[in-house]
Amino acid sequence: MALMFFNGGAMRGEPLHHLLAGSRFVATTETAPKYRFYAVGDQCPALYPVAHGGAPVTGEVYDVSLDALRDKVLPAEPHELELGVVELADGSSAFAMVLRRPYTSHVALRDITEIGDWRAFKASA
Repeated sequence: MALMFFNGGAMRGEPLHHLLAGSRFVATTETAPKYRFYAVGDQCPALYPVAHGGAPVTGEVYDVSLDALRDKVLPAEPHELELGVVELADGSSAFAMVLRRPYTSHVALRDITEIGDWRAFKASA
């Protein structure tokens, strides 16, 4: 099992939450303030690690089996994202989807770091 931080469509009540069936919910939390937060084509969120100018981002942590990660979660992610490891507010680490580096997509990025919450961004759009 692996701890995975979700901050978009796989969170509770969101359209991709079914991908986490059988995964144990651990906590609602935030990242450490080390990330910029982007809307990728206004369709999905993306974290981007930075040395300065980051902010906390709200999300949920689940204990996900590696099989579910391989077979369900990763295939559903857009190609603009890749699997990475993020620091959570309490200093612990978790897997998360982060903006692919280098970013080669033609899909527009909108910086939503000041909002810091995908659901709040969607509600304001």
